[in-house]
Amino acid sequence: MCPGVEGAWVVESLKGKTRGEDLYSRVSAVIENTKLSWSKLINVTTDGSPNLTGKNVGLLRRIQDKVKEENPDQDVIFLHCIIHQESLCKSVLQLNHVVNPIVKLVNFIRARGLQHRQFIAFLEETDAEHHDLLYHSRVRWLSLGKVLQRVWDLKEEIGAFLELLGKADEFPELSNKNWLCDFAFAVDIFSHMNELNVNIQGKDRFVHDLYTSVKDFKAKLALFSKQILNESFTHFPTLATLKEEAGAKVKKYSETLDALHKEFCRRFVDFEKINKSLQLVACPLSQDPETAPEEMQLELIDLQADAVLKEKFSSLKLNDFYASLNEAVFPNLRRTAQKILALFGSTYVCEQTFSIMNFNKASHRSNLTDQHLRSILRIATTKLTPDFDALVKKGHQQHCSH
Repeated sequence: MCPGVEGAWVVESLKGKTRGEDLYSRVSAVIENTKLSWSKLINVTTDGSPNLTGKNVGLLRRIQDKVKEENPDQDVIFLHCIIHQESLCKSVLQLNHVVNPIVKLVNFIRARGLQHRQFIAFLEETDAEHHDLLYHSRVRWLSLGKVLQRVWDLKEEIGAFLELLGKADEFPELSNKNWLCDFAFAVDIFSHMNELNVNIQGKDRFVHDLYTSVKDFKAKLALFSKQILNESFTHFPTLATLKEEAGAKVKKYSETLDALHKEFCRRFVDFEKINKSLQLVACPLSQDPETAPEEMQLELIDLQADAVLKEKFSSLKLNDFYASLNEAVFPNLRRTAQKILALFGSTYVCEQTFSIMNFNKASHRSNLTDQHLRSILRIATTKLTPDFDALVKKGHQQHCSH
């Protein structure tokens, strides 16, 4: 899926193989059919799959070679979806010994109809904080953190329910203080990661905003690591309830947070490469002209000395501000801003569109053609409101008897 003429989305079906050359063939067809120029391609954002990122025959390599053919000076900015990257970072936490028993426990209760109904009734009788458990879905980014939090909140009720069923021996972890301590740590760290995940989702988000959230989180991780090593659990309230047990494991948790910090630094290298440009566009009034690219130094000085433009910067949206700049006076600033503000930091819009497509392309609507799907997606994702009165006037005469 890619933007076409006048900001419209173009969706193409890919049937059969999904090799790099197959993807490139479809992308090329879209660009040629919409009469777009390869030399003006600025950015491609993907989910990082091998058929896209392969060094020799992946889609991105083929796109870069094609762009270079038309414009040798043009470098396409390739980004790995920031939401997907954040989700992958959690693999270094090595908390499977916590997650797997929790998933097993939730499935044990919810996957059996009778036990699930009995559990809900049991929660109602005990006036529990929640009325049910949540399923964990690997597809949904926020799922795991919410599941862990819910099970922690209901751990006493769950333990009592298992005792009633005579199944407490199947889940010995719930009575293991060492495991519960790791569970509490997992609840807190996934809560922080869920907060980050929410901050980097949504439409109309500029890349610098998304990456700022990631940089903020990396700084928080460094702080968390130091505080936990000093047995301060201010930002880990769940772990603080088991302070005695946690005191013996502070070194382990600190090392885990350090590993997570390193993983964030490693995975977001593509964003770090363009960080200076992101900051220049996001905060031009605070940039030191001497450290800026030479072609923009004088423009920055002029901008920072203009009181009217300073007022505009504080009152307008960033894209509107740069659009208001005089092109003859600030050509390089405008050009850089156009490039940076056009970047896609995540595949959020694509994923949302695919969800709409899956919702419409249900099993009982299997006869939908590709053209039908394109029309449905265009209607579902547009911000425009049709002029129904004008459409009715242009249409055929109404037959009221129908």
